[in-house]
Amino acid sequence: MGNLSQVNTGSGDGKGVQQDVVVVRAEELGDLVKGVLKAAGADQRNADRVAEALVSSDLCGVQTHGVWHLAGYVKAIKDGDIIPTAWPEILNETPTTALVSGNWTFGHVAAKYAMDVAIEKAHAYNVAVVGLVKAGHIGRLGEYVEMAAEKGLIAQLWGGGYSEEVPAAAPYGGRKRALHTNPVAMAFPVGTGAPMMFDFATTAIAGVKIVDARDQNKPLPPDSIIDKDGNPTTNAADFFEGGAHVPFGRHKGYAFMMAAEFLGMILTASDTHTDPQRGGPIFRHSGAAFIVIKPDIFRPMEDFLAHAEKICSRIRSIPPAPGFKEVITPGDPEARTRAARLREGIPIPKGLWQKISELPRA
Repeated sequence: MGNLSQVNTGSGDGKGVQQDVVVVRAEELGDLVKGVLKAAGADQRNADRVAEALVSSDLCGVQTHGVWHLAGYVKAIKDGDIIPTAWPEILNETPTTALVSGNWTFGHVAAKYAMDVAIEKAHAYNVAVVGLVKAGHIGRLGEYVEMAAEKGLIAQLWGGGYSEEVPAAAPYGGRKRALHTNPVAMAFPVGTGAPMMFDFATTAIAGVKIVDARDQNKPLPPDSIIDKDGNPTTNAADFFEGGAHVPFGRHKGYAFMMAAEFLGMILTASDTHTDPQRGGPIFRHSGAAFIVIKPDIFRPMEDFLAHAEKICSRIRSIPPAPGFKEVITPGDPEARTRAARLREGIPIPKGLWQKISELPRA
């Protein structure tokens, strides 16, 4: 299973690092994930969906949300935080809104269900706002907004509420943890090719990267975290000794972080749907807001798509600055990496491959 080699494990930006990896075909990786989840108690449809989500993330180079999490999901099932056979449901709705309960199934299952509801409502009524509560880790947010863009829709996704029990990020200017990584994603359809899409945590770095830096004894990029006294540090161990994430872009990222808290938790009322036996300390209070809009509400669809393609082409035609090979638009790195890895296979760090390969499988 898989072929050992040494490759650049970057996400399409040419800034990855060389390390020993096992190159695995997407189908092989998906089968492994399904087998592990079924052995842990998941039913077939949930195992299929989670495998789809994790492999999709690794395919597009966002390995912080791929199979790295598989062992954690198995543990969450054993701990009772995830009900591996549960299915989402709509708690209440209007023509343009809905509140979806994940019923503590896998977050990937619940989030896809919520986005499907939002897409259907937006197609019928031009706009839709769907809240999601009682769900575990939903994975790469970009996957869900891409779903909408592929249907010719504009989409936003905001996640919040992760800091109620386990804060991880300091507010701008603060020295103590009070917030969390609060992710945001948006996607816009374009005439041809991949959508214009972005998906990021509102902290300067993802939590998984801090764990990996600590485990590999490597420094973090400057301005990624602070230590327990509020001083900037590149030592990942400082985070686990009372340090904290910091917002990306200083006060501007902090504003996005707060907006995600308002939309993800306060708007959805996710903090009123908690269950002390489910979700775990990070996801027990969390929620997500899915906002979907038809692009033709103010101009014909063909006009919107043509103009979208025109502006993307104009941006890509800008000469690159020193140190850059080209100018790209948001979403290009993921689309390029996905295409390459579908052809060539997915590079999985050797240590991670060994870890997930040793998990029990059905």
